[in-house]
Amino acid sequence: MTSTVGTSIETERIQRIFDKMAGKYDRTIRLPERLLFEGGREWACSSVTGDVLEIAVGTGRNLSFYPKGIRLAGIELSSAMLEIARERAHSLGLTADLRQGDAQALPFADESFDTAICTLGLCCIPDPRKALSEARRVLRPHGKLVLMEHVRSPQPIVRGIQRALEPLMYWMEGDHLVRDPVDHLDSLGFRIEYLNRTRLGITERLIAMKTDRPPERQGPS
Repeated sequence: MTSTVGTSIETERIQRIFDKMAGKYDRTIRLPERLLFEGGREWACSSVTGDVLEIAVGTGRNLSFYPKGIRLAGIELSSAMLEIARERAHSLGLTADLRQGDAQALPFADESFDTAICTLGLCCIPDPRKALSEARRVLRPHGKLVLMEHVRSPQPIVRGIQRALEPLMYWMEGDHLVRDPVDHLDSLGFRIEYLNRTRLGITERLIAMKTDRPPERQGPS
């Protein structure tokens, strides 16, 4: 299990990376989204209901896709990213509680939300299991988790290419290419309701429900 000190140091590194790239993020992500994730944000946002928490809100690229009638809060580690998201919310006339904070230690009370959503965020959070555990904590009983992520491919050749590229992507952007949230959900007390993989298994859309079963305690590594 990742140590608290190690996680803190890595979290600070990720924050610096995203503060630095904030101004160009929308331009650089546009082509990858078109090639790998087209329609993914629309799908994810259309799946939310009630009181909604967006984890790793980034520059607010999801904000224009949320349905009317929800109550939206968002958390983002990078202050530079968050500033752009707040400007985007204002330009859309959208009321949202957008806060700076760490997905691994959410600043919200237990059972505050009906839906938690994360799109292309778990790949860069130092401890994705902790972030998913925190998402479960703030979800109400039988609350919904909606994810749209890039994950490791089940196809050996593609997965091998991902493994080869991961050290470079991690160094440049803090990005992990061979993660998959499915690894953690069952043991954290989620039940997968919908799972769809496309683009050679690289793109994953997932909906999971919080169950009454308590999370399993993770032992030391």
